Amino acid sequence: MMRFLKWVLMALPGVLVCSIAHGAVKPNQVYHLSTGKTQLIYTVGEDKRLIFRYYGPCLSDTDQFADWCGYNRPDCNREANYEAYPSFGLGYVNEPALSVVNADGSLITELAFEDYQQYFSEDVVHGVFTLLDRIGSLRVQLHVEAYREEDVMAQWVTIENQGKGKVSLQRFYSSFLNFRANDYYLTHFYGTWAGEMNCAEERLEPGIKSIESKKGVRTTQSENASFILSLDHPAQENSGRCIGGALAWSGNYKLSFEVDERDYLSLLAGINPFMSAYTLDKGGRFETPKFLFTYSADGRGTVSRNFHDWARRYGLHAGTKERPILLNSWEGAYFDFDEQVLTNMMDDAAELGVELFVLDDGWFGNKYPRNSAAMGLGDWQVNEKKLPRGIQHLIDHATSKGLKFGIWIEPEMVNPKSELAERHPEWIVQSPGREQITMRNQLLLDLTNPDVQEFVWNVVDKLLSAYPDIYYIKWDANRHVEQVGSPHLSSGEQMHFWVDYIRGLYRVYDRIRAKYPDVMLQACASGGGRVDYGSLPYHDEFWTSDNTDALQRVYMQYATNLIYPPVATASHVSASPGHQTGSITPLKFRFDVAMSGRLGLELQPKDIPAGEMAFAREAIANYKTHIRELVTKGDLYRLISPYECTNNHAANMLVRKDKSKAVLFAYCTGFNRRGIRPTVHLHGLDASKRYRITEINKTGKRKAFWGEGHIYDGAYLRQVGIELQIARQYDSAVFLLDEVK
Repeated sequence: MMRFLKWVLMALPGVLVCSIAHGAVKPNQVYHLSTGKTQLIYTVGEDKRLIFRYYGPCLSDTDQFADWCGYNRPDCNREANYEAYPSFGLGYVNEPALSVVNADGSLITELAFEDYQQYFSEDVVHGVFTLLDRIGSLRVQLHVEAYREEDVMAQWVTIENQGKGKVSLQRFYSSFLNFRANDYYLTHFYGTWAGEMNCAEERLEPGIKSIESKKGVRTTQSENASFILSLDHPAQENSGRCIGGALAWSGNYKLSFEVDERDYLSLLAGINPFMSAYTLDKGGRFETPKFLFTYSADGRGTVSRNFHDWARRYGLHAGTKERPILLNSWEGAYFDFDEQVLTNMMDDAAELGVELFVLDDGWFGNKYPRNSAAMGLGDWQVNEKKLPRGIQHLIDHATSKGLKFGIWIEPEMVNPKSELAERHPEWIVQSPGREQITMRNQLLLDLTNPDVQEFVWNVVDKLLSAYPDIYYIKWDANRHVEQVGSPHLSSGEQMHFWVDYIRGLYRVYDRIRAKYPDVMLQACASGGGRVDYGSLPYHDEFWTSDNTDALQRVYMQYATNLIYPPVATASHVSASPGHQTGSITPLKFRFDVAMSGRLGLELQPKDIPAGEMAFAREAIANYKTHIRELVTKGDLYRLISPYECTNNHAANMLVRKDKSKAVLFAYCTGFNRRGIRPTVHLHGLDASKRYRITEINKTGKRKAFWGEGHIYDGAYLRQVGIELQIARQYDSAVFLLDEVK
């Protein structure tokens, strides 16, 4: 293949481009992109169709695909190939990636290969296939990125109208992939408020399985735009072929898995086409979000670690920076606080070793004071009755105690009972003449409108300009879209709302990060309603769920970390009984669970019993000294799944990249028969290294492992494992494993 390539040095320093000119195409020309471990392969034949051929481990001789010969489809004289970006018409009968109403009213699009360019920059290979409609006016560029260090791929498309009239994009998915296996098993995510990101696996049957959201905002609360696909058999942790995928988009999405009549599986991922037809004027250009995917021949564990590595480098703001331990005021005070309540919480937080205090909802509004969720949202002035000395007094007190300071905002939303709603009713998403349905007593601001974008930007900019010592912002969004309608968009553009809202939000995010690159941002949307790789590059973390019950978090965080990294997973110790479930849970269990993510507290510190304060201080110190580094940069190995273990146990381990240190978390999630204890096989260690096992966060003299303090090699710990004395519900243990030279 290389004899057909022409290399030229681009104007950009450090970037090379490989270009194949139009007219150089030979029968079954082969194109491939590689991470060094995995590879995408395409061919172009005499008919100039760009055909998807392969995704999997790297092959030594890709030119063998030049001789590929397929079979005709049943009842058709055309070869049954799967185009790299299939469009509607001319024999393609599956769900298309692209469907268009052309300027002349015709419905068919036929994309032909024009050229290919490949760019090299740092550790990313970027390939661009240019496709032209044979008759119509569309120019489509299929972009493929290969992230070499992380073994992750990305696909997206740009669509340009080169004709004289308007075209209407009906479907415009980001990516198409195709697989052939004996069976297909899909792991996907489901949930609700206070129960986000649970996982389920199912065998895909003939037909189409869709994972989608039409909520517009808070789109990951009940589903998530990510998955793991296992080929041939149900997914295993450490063996078998798996593909993981995640769409980098915060709005409506759709993942389509179609097992066709030939038992091939076609995968589409992108913006949900529901009520989202997008008109392109002459010269108009549309770019889809990236779809990220990774391949593993060694089970879903490698899928997760690849995504986590990619996220820390590309998909999460400050991905390798250690996060501070915080106390959030919400469950400790709700709306019922004054200066004294807050400063007392800070004093107690500092005594525990907490590093950041976050003031949640309720600090703003004067004409309509924010003493409940019923009013004041949108009126971002400090509540003078609650906080007569203002925000700066709280910042100064936090600083005097050695704490950083953070604050909650919800700038996309508005209460009907607010000064903002009175001044700017035209800024509210609405359908004229129809009822405005509130959720949590609030409505949604129209971020398709540049004036609203400016307002939301100013909420953040004025706050950070007035109080430059604010270290952290919790950005909330407590409703989704209903009664959709934009006073800003024309009648012919109303279906643009779903896309343009998110683009408007991203424009605000871009401005924030340009001016305030060092401020920590948390993505919160009634909990885990905005957990996606579209928003995370702007945020340092996400709020996993409003449900802080430790037992429920074992399940939610297990599923969340299949795709998203522990360093971004905010996990808080809360009160007992729990405010969401009423569960009475030992403080040790609550800490042991929370320490497997970004540790925080969500309670009134005075509610911790006096006899347990020393344990809380010790656990926080242990996290700082031993665990935070591994949560931030370590590799995650899931050892026992709470979803699959019939004996009510769960275990996972975080391992330093050089295998010199690890931390093991183990939990008992339910009642068992007498004598039932878990044996945990410690995958992820170096078989030749020797490790001393030390239990931390102990609350008494009883050891959870009889061999605590002993030294074992990595091979023994993996093959033989360790049997733990955690047999009763809410038993838990945390072990450090340190290499002994």
